[in-house]
Amino acid sequence: MTASNNPLHGVTLEAMLIELHAHFGWEGLAERIDIRCFKSEPSIKSSLTFLRRTPWAREKVEALFVRMRNGRA
Repeated sequence: MTASNNPLHGVTLEAMLIELHAHFGWEGLAERIDIRCFKSEPSIKSSLTFLRRTPWAREKVEALFVRMRNGRA
């Protein structure tokens, strides 16, 4: 996949998380993706730490971000 076709190209994980949080809020994120960093004392910093160390969770966040950007979330 080339960079121009990749919807995540140039978007940092932090930028994704900030945009998702603004759109859904922590409760909305926790409903859509069942991970504790969105449920128990959520913050951007703690969520970034978890997502950077947990590939399966990061993939789910990236997929939700793409769906949100495409208007399907």
